[in-house]
Amino acid sequence: MRHAVASHAPGVGAGSDGNADPRGAVLEALRLVQHAEGWVSDYRVADIAALLGMTTAEIDNLATFYSHIFRRRVGKRLIMLCDGASCYLNGADALRDAVQARLGIGFGETTPDGEFTLLNVCCVGGCDRAPAAVTGRDRRLCGPLAPGDLDALLADAE
Repeated sequence: MRHAVASHAPGVGAGSDGNADPRGAVLEALRLVQHAEGWVSDYRVADIAALLGMTTAEIDNLATFYSHIFRRRVGKRLIMLCDGASCYLNGADALRDAVQARLGIGFGETTPDGEFTLLNVCCVGGCDRAPAAVTGRDRRLCGPLAPGDLDALLADAE
Protein backbone atom coordinates (compact mmCIF):
# COMPACT_ATOMS: atom_id res chain seq x y z
CA MET A 1 0.00 0.00 0.00
CA ARG A 2 2.83 2.36 0.75
CA HIS A 3 3.74 2.26 -2.93
CA ALA A 4 0.20 3.38 -3.84
CA VAL A 5 0.52 6.59 -1.81
CA ALA A 6 3.99 7.21 -3.16
CA SER A 7 2.63 6.92 -6.69
CA HIS A 8 0.00 9.59 -5.92
CA ALA A 9 2.51 11.77 -4.14
CA PRO A 10 5.91 11.40 -5.80
CA GLY A 11 8.61 13.19 -3.87
CA VAL A 12 6.49 13.47 -0.73
CA GLY A 13 8.18 11.99 2.27
CA ALA A 14 9.78 12.88 5.54
CA GLY A 15 11.89 15.93 4.92
CA SER A 16 10.52 16.48 1.40
CA ASP A 17 9.67 20.08 2.22
CA GLY A 18 13.30 20.83 3.07
CA ASN A 19 12.59 20.38 6.76
CA ALA A 20 13.39 17.27 8.77
CA ASP A 21 9.91 17.39 10.34
CA PRO A 22 7.59 15.07 8.36
CA ARG A 23 4.50 17.01 9.46
CA GLY A 24 5.33 19.56 6.77
CA ALA A 25 4.47 17.00 4.08
CA VAL A 26 1.21 15.63 5.52
CA LEU A 27 -1.20 18.10 3.98
CA GLU A 28 0.35 17.79 0.53
CA ALA A 29 0.21 13.98 0.73
CA LEU A 30 -3.45 14.12 1.80
CA ARG A 31 -4.27 16.55 -1.00
CA LEU A 32 -2.56 14.42 -3.65
CA VAL A 33 -4.22 11.20 -2.51
CA GLN A 34 -7.62 12.89 -2.46
CA HIS A 35 -7.07 14.34 -5.92
CA ALA A 36 -6.29 10.87 -7.27
CA GLU A 37 -8.96 8.89 -5.38
CA GLY A 38 -11.63 11.46 -4.50
CA TRP A 39 -11.26 10.97 -0.75
CA VAL A 40 -8.77 9.73 1.87
CA SER A 41 -9.61 6.27 3.21
CA ASP A 42 -8.35 4.73 6.46
CA TYR A 43 -6.00 2.62 4.34
CA ARG A 44 -4.48 5.72 2.79
CA VAL A 45 -4.13 7.38 6.21
CA ALA A 46 -2.12 4.34 7.30
CA ASP A 47 -0.08 4.47 4.09
CA ILE A 48 0.74 8.16 4.57
CA ALA A 49 1.66 7.51 8.21
CA ALA A 50 4.05 4.74 7.17
CA LEU A 51 5.51 6.85 4.37
CA LEU A 52 6.18 9.80 6.68
CA GLY A 53 7.11 7.83 9.81
CA MET A 54 4.16 9.14 11.81
CA THR A 55 1.20 7.55 13.59
CA THR A 56 -2.20 7.14 11.97
CA ALA A 57 -3.66 9.28 14.77
CA GLU A 58 -1.38 12.17 13.82
CA ILE A 59 -2.39 11.92 10.15
CA ASP A 60 -6.09 11.56 10.99
CA ASN A 61 -5.98 14.58 13.32
CA LEU A 62 -4.68 16.74 10.48
CA ALA A 63 -7.02 15.22 7.89
CA THR A 64 -10.14 15.79 9.99
CA PHE A 65 -9.12 19.34 10.88
CA TYR A 66 -9.42 20.51 7.28
CA SER A 67 -12.97 20.57 5.88
CA HIS A 68 -11.71 20.16 2.31
CA ILE A 69 -10.05 16.82 3.06
CA PHE A 70 -12.74 14.15 2.79
CA ARG A 71 -12.44 11.16 5.11
CA ARG A 72 -15.43 9.44 3.59
CA ARG A 73 -16.50 8.81 0.04
CA VAL A 74 -18.14 11.79 -1.68
CA GLY A 75 -20.16 12.02 -4.87
CA LYS A 76 -18.65 12.52 -8.30
CA ARG A 77 -19.86 16.11 -8.17
CA LEU A 78 -19.44 18.26 -5.08
CA ILE A 79 -21.43 21.34 -4.12
CA MET A 80 -20.28 23.38 -1.13
CA LEU A 81 -22.83 26.03 -0.18
CA CYS A 82 -21.64 28.93 1.93
CA ASP A 83 -23.53 29.74 5.11
CA GLY A 84 -21.43 32.77 6.05
CA ALA A 85 -23.04 36.04 7.14
CA SER A 86 -22.89 37.73 3.72
CA CYS A 87 -24.45 34.74 1.99
CA TYR A 88 -27.11 34.37 4.66
CA LEU A 89 -28.06 38.05 4.44
CA ASN A 90 -28.28 37.79 0.64
CA GLY A 91 -30.70 34.87 0.49
CA ALA A 92 -28.63 31.72 0.89
CA ASP A 93 -31.51 30.06 2.74
CA ALA A 94 -33.70 30.07 -0.39
CA LEU A 95 -30.82 28.64 -2.45
CA ARG A 96 -30.14 26.00 0.20
CA ASP A 97 -33.77 24.91 0.26
CA ALA A 98 -33.92 24.73 -3.55
CA VAL A 99 -30.74 22.64 -3.83
CA GLN A 100 -31.83 20.24 -1.10
CA ALA A 101 -35.29 19.84 -2.66
CA ARG A 102 -33.88 19.25 -6.16
CA LEU A 103 -31.28 16.71 -5.04
CA GLY A 104 -33.44 15.11 -2.36
CA ILE A 105 -30.60 15.16 0.17
CA GLY A 106 -29.48 17.19 3.15
CA PHE A 107 -26.09 18.60 4.00
CA GLY A 108 -23.39 15.98 4.38
CA GLU A 109 -25.32 13.52 2.24
CA THR A 110 -24.74 12.00 -1.18
CA THR A 111 -27.44 11.23 -3.71
CA PRO A 112 -28.27 7.50 -3.96
CA ASP A 113 -26.69 7.34 -7.43
CA GLY A 114 -23.39 8.68 -6.02
CA GLU A 115 -23.51 11.68 -8.33
CA PHE A 116 -23.78 14.66 -5.93
CA THR A 117 -22.58 15.43 -2.41
CA LEU A 118 -23.92 18.56 -0.74
CA LEU A 119 -21.86 20.26 1.96
CA ASN A 120 -22.55 23.28 4.13
CA VAL A 121 -19.35 25.27 4.66
CA CYS A 122 -18.56 28.16 6.93
CA CYS A 123 -17.19 30.51 4.29
CA VAL A 124 -16.06 30.15 0.69
CA GLY A 125 -14.38 33.55 0.45
CA GLY A 126 -16.91 34.94 -2.00
CA CYS A 127 -18.64 37.60 0.08
CA ASP A 128 -18.64 39.97 -2.89
CA ARG A 129 -20.58 37.30 -4.84
CA ALA A 130 -23.05 36.26 -2.13
CA PRO A 131 -24.81 33.95 -1.96
CA ALA A 132 -21.98 31.80 -3.23
CA ALA A 133 -20.96 28.18 -3.62
CA VAL A 134 -17.86 26.26 -4.56
CA THR A 135 -18.29 23.42 -7.05
CA GLY A 136 -16.34 20.88 -9.03
CA ARG A 137 -13.06 19.07 -8.49
CA ASP A 138 -11.21 22.29 -9.27
CA ARG A 139 -13.23 24.18 -6.63
CA ARG A 140 -14.76 26.94 -8.78
CA LEU A 141 -16.41 29.85 -6.96
CA CYS A 142 -19.95 30.53 -8.25
CA GLY A 143 -22.14 33.48 -7.36
CA PRO A 144 -24.20 35.42 -6.79
CA LEU A 145 -26.71 32.58 -6.92
CA ALA A 146 -30.48 32.38 -6.70
CA PRO A 147 -32.85 29.40 -6.81
CA GLY A 148 -33.35 30.11 -10.53
CA ASP A 149 -29.64 29.43 -11.10
CA LEU A 150 -29.93 25.85 -9.92
CA ASP A 151 -29.58 24.19 -13.34
CA ALA A 152 -26.38 26.13 -14.03
CA LEU A 153 -25.03 25.37 -10.54
CA LEU A 154 -25.60 21.64 -10.93
CA ALA A 155 -24.05 21.65 -14.40
CA ASP A 156 -21.04 23.61 -13.10
CA ALA A 157 -20.42 20.99 -10.42
CA GLU A 158 -18.88 18.64 -13.02
